[in-house]
Amino acid sequence: MDIINTLSAAQAQGNLKRELRKYLQPKLLVVDELGYLPIDKHGADLLFQIISERYEHGALIITTNRAYKHWPEIFNHDSTLTSALLDRLLHHAETVLIEGKSYRMKEQIEA
Repeated sequence: MDIINTLSAAQAQGNLKRELRKYLQPKLLVVDELGYLPIDKHGADLLFQIISERYEHGALIITTNRAYKHWPEIFNHDSTLTSALLDRLLHHAETVLIEGKSYRMKEQIEA
């Protein structure tokens, strides 16, 4: 996930606070395909910082194909972090479930 890689590199260079601001300032932040790749403990902590700081301060859209009950698997099986993260995300959230065939595969399916 690019956010995590960018923040990890910034932290290694001592620039984490400056890099975090880039993700905290926009009115809307979109995180696409959460859960496509597993996130290690360090990455989960970094992403939690963004979500926690944006809580009630900025809009966030997250796309994923994983049900909430499977989110601990995404976050290194850390159920405490996942619970705290979901608590912040779902407090004022609208969950939209999209069912059906993949839009990306539309042309291949019709051919």
